[in-house]
Amino acid sequence: MSGVVPTTSSFSEVYPQDAIPAQEKRWGNLLSHFEKEYGRKAEYVSRSPGRVNIIGEHIDYSLYECLPMAITADVCLAFCLSPSNNKIRIANTNPAKFPTGEFDIPSEKEIPIDAEAHDWSNYFKSGLRGAAELLQKKKKTDARSAAYYQPVGMDIVVDGTVPAGGGLSSSAAFVCASALAVMKANGEDRVDKRELVEVAIVSERAVGVNSGGMDQSASVFSLKDSGLCISFVPKLSAQPVTFPTAAPDGNKDRELVFLIAQSFVTSNKRVTGPIHYNLRVVECTLAAHYLARILRLTTPLPSDAGPLGSSLRGLHDTYFSEKENTGPGNRVDGSTYAAQLEKLSQLVEDYLVQDEGYTREDIAKTLGISVDELNSKYTTKVPVRAERFKLRQRALHVFTEALRVQRVMALLQDDAQQQQTAGTENTRAADLGMLVTETQNSLRESYECSCPELDQLCEIALKNGAWGGRVTGAGWGGCSVHLVPAESVERMKDAWRREYFAVKFPEMGEEELAEAIVATKPGNGSLVYETKGWGGD
Repeated sequence: MSGVVPTTSSFSEVYPQDAIPAQEKRWGNLLSHFEKEYGRKAEYVSRSPGRVNIIGEHIDYSLYECLPMAITADVCLAFCLSPSNNKIRIANTNPAKFPTGEFDIPSEKEIPIDAEAHDWSNYFKSGLRGAAELLQKKKKTDARSAAYYQPVGMDIVVDGTVPAGGGLSSSAAFVCASALAVMKANGEDRVDKRELVEVAIVSERAVGVNSGGMDQSASVFSLKDSGLCISFVPKLSAQPVTFPTAAPDGNKDRELVFLIAQSFVTSNKRVTGPIHYNLRVVECTLAAHYLARILRLTTPLPSDAGPLGSSLRGLHDTYFSEKENTGPGNRVDGSTYAAQLEKLSQLVEDYLVQDEGYTREDIAKTLGISVDELNSKYTTKVPVRAERFKLRQRALHVFTEALRVQRVMALLQDDAQQQQTAGTENTRAADLGMLVTETQNSLRESYECSCPELDQLCEIALKNGAWGGRVTGAGWGGCSVHLVPAESVERMKDAWRREYFAVKFPEMGEEELAEAIVATKPGNGSLVYETKGWGGD
């Protein structure tokens, strides 16, 4: 899945055919806004999509596999070089909500970002900073006076259709599109996909979101009509996967449809991170070190790509290497890997026994360090607010979710043996839905990142023909994703309208309802569009 981010002047390469009419109208508004704002035409549009994660939730930052797909909703940046060589001017097609701004690019230091300020342009700045660091390496500027590469000035107008706080990775799409635009503006015509993902992962952490890399990988690597199995060990990689479609007899009524429903409960990872998302990152990291100590591992956990430099995946590989003399999880066969995850789940049940959680004092004592050292090492880089850390529940979710991902991948294999064991396409879709529903149960009970509204959307869907469904994204609000046979789509939409939206949002109009429930297909990832081709195909 590595390669170069594509550049195109064909609109049909950007969106699926049924989305083109609406997207042409939207892009026409974007490009007109740019010309009105700056008095000239944009040269390019960088585009990165949001994503919906089918399974593998909240385990990417523990370096376990996940299975997302890109969606049609995206963030687009129309841009060209600025007449002022060191100034960024940035506007939005919704200026009432996202005010226009500008700032100078410093010549001798990295772009400053105030992570405490809830400024929408911080996401562009983080992409700019990451791209500048990559450009520095590529340009091999060694002079002491030029230790920081100064990117060129740009004029930009942003338009996004990924709902903020909706669990569909609007922030990752924004950062990926921003870094891509900066690379293109600075003469990089062949932007490597893996480099862009790695830049975006680190860049987003500058605004206080300690993501693991799934969101950025899905936004960049995705291909039309394919999901992605994203791996982080031994290095970042992605392989396309095909979801089951229709029954063998070609019955269109039983085709698998992915439905996304918005709860309209907003959860901003940046704002709520200290008690939600970032707290889970810390809890998983602490669980790894706590388990390593009580399991009496003599080998230190390896430094890895986890947000805090170590992970439950590192514990996984270290434990089986030391205790059972087997290779890392990525080097054993599927059945052995599944058995390892089952063993780790049982070890959590046996040794992490405090359901109420562990205090800082509890953890520091077991790790053999002071509370001050614990805070400095684990809760300073990622600030959190918690009296107790629920190590048992978080580790149990991670290991059981990683096992579900492994089972889904086995289910989706197309070889003859798997066809015999999985049965028809519809049986495979139903089995996939069951595993997705198990994930929802774990996210609600063990990871505590669902909410009553999302639980209700999932319950309504299951009662009206869905094969399965769950919260997608960080949680605590946002969206749910559902696996639905085509014949049940309208029944489910009607049920949601009656039982959820009409009750909670009685003033909602038909247009808003249409945006609240969206059927989606796996879409293309990041690309650059040359506006000389504007006008449709």
